[in-house]
Amino acid sequence: MLPSLWEAVTGKPVVDRDFAPDVALVWGWKDELPSRKLVCAGKHLGGRASLVSLEVLPVLYALTGRSGQPADFRDEELSPVERDVAEALLESGPVSSAELPSLAGHERKRVSAAAARLQRRLVLTSAGRQEHDQGWPSVVFDILSRRYAERLEALPDADAARSILAGTILRSAGEVSAADVAAVIGGTRKQAAAALDRLAAEGRARQRDAGEYLLWAL
Repeated sequence: MLPSLWEAVTGKPVVDRDFAPDVALVWGWKDELPSRKLVCAGKHLGGRASLVSLEVLPVLYALTGRSGQPADFRDEELSPVERDVAEALLESGPVSSAELPSLAGHERKRVSAAAARLQRRLVLTSAGRQEHDQGWPSVVFDILSRRYAERLEALPDADAARSILAGTILRSAGEVSAADVAAVIGGTRKQAAAALDRLAAEGRARQRDAGEYLLWAL
């Protein structure tokens, strides 16, 4: 449904471990690009590791309904662990996943689960990685709205944002259902269908009855 960095580099839809140089290249970019603030990276779309362009980021963020200020997560209904993780990062600045549990004052497994949920809600984002003498490197987390504050100064309204994102997904996939769009950007199928209908009304998409459901195509 969305473009794949791996496929863009290799032309292959599935990761092949035999292509070690390409694996190393893509694996490095997933940390290097956000560390240089060239993209926003994290489990932001459907809970899967994703790269979001800085042009699309304010449109996606608009769906949160928040202001784009660093502490705007305080307006969200968060669990105690989620709130402690977010507040710890807000106070400290970027912190690795290895250090975050002690900073937030909770057990590692609970902090890891909270960090994943906060990424889906666009509260936390990746800021690169921290190497260790032994073992795997750690992801470095930051507050998304602080890290990309300049990009979030002007946010569209939610309906306009949803239509822009639906159009972006449609251009990538060629044909989508409302369920496809909702799976990527969240919200309900009804909201996604309304966004796609707006594209059709503007002549930027055409609707097709597939029997049990509707599809929209370029």
